[in-house]
Amino acid sequence: MTVQLAHSPDADDIFMYYAIRFGWVDTRDYRFENVGLDIETLNVEALKGTYDVSAISFGLYPLIREDYALLRTAVSFGEGYGPKLIKRKGKRLRRNFKVALSGRYTTNAMLVRIYYPQARPVYMNFLEIEQAVLDGTVDAGVLIHESILDFDENLEVEKEVWEIWRELAVAELPLPLGGMALRRSLPLNRAIEIEKILTDGVRVANQRKEELCRLLEEQQLVRISDELLDRYLNMYASEESAELSDRQLEALDRLYAIGYEHGLWECPIKTEEYLIPREYDEWRNL
Repeated sequence: MTVQLAHSPDADDIFMYYAIRFGWVDTRDYRFENVGLDIETLNVEALKGTYDVSAISFGLYPLIREDYALLRTAVSFGEGYGPKLIKRKGKRLRRNFKVALSGRYTTNAMLVRIYYPQARPVYMNFLEIEQAVLDGTVDAGVLIHESILDFDENLEVEKEVWEIWRELAVAELPLPLGGMALRRSLPLNRAIEIEKILTDGVRVANQRKEELCRLLEEQQLVRISDELLDRYLNMYASEESAELSDRQLEALDRLYAIGYEHGLWECPIKTEEYLIPREYDEWRNL
């Protein structure tokens, strides 16, 4: 069975999925076709139901919950770090400042729009945001992915999205950023098997991290290398990425409660209800 596996080209996604691509994981009778697109394009394609399995922003998920199940694996959370709202040094932002965001459906955009209700969002490719702020095209912008580690010295952080999250959540919980969704039209037994394969891929990637990073750099599959790559992967691709923890589930529930409170979706959402049910696999093996 051929499975379309869509992910972003940032280092943590590449790291988590390429253990499968390099043949380090038993994929049974599945053949995975990798599709690399920026996260907002993936969000838009998920709204159309384009791919079997796709990386998405957690902030998008309530809008596709009827068509996609949320996977427990390949998750990205920030713990004391995350996207950064940056501006030119010394610039004072007005209430209605123009802010560049990496996409309407990204989690960071959701949180920034709620926190700064009078700000004027401008959506653009995340690779263009830093220059847009430097040029004065926008007053500020949210940097994501590897951009948070190394940006122009003429810029400074106005607000960490992590800080925004803590204030909105009113709790000490990890910042939900992105995960994976699987199309509900796939048979349940297939969905369970695919989730297991992807989980194995993340775990094997972490077990063979040094070797995998060397291969990714040699084949120029990642945009950063050496110390920056290690630092970034330690943040977003670790053992905690392999499977949702109770604390991460609590953070997602809080994110979706915040969205509901601000009218972003029509009903409250409990994450556990939208995961692939494992009971079927347990009953089948009795």
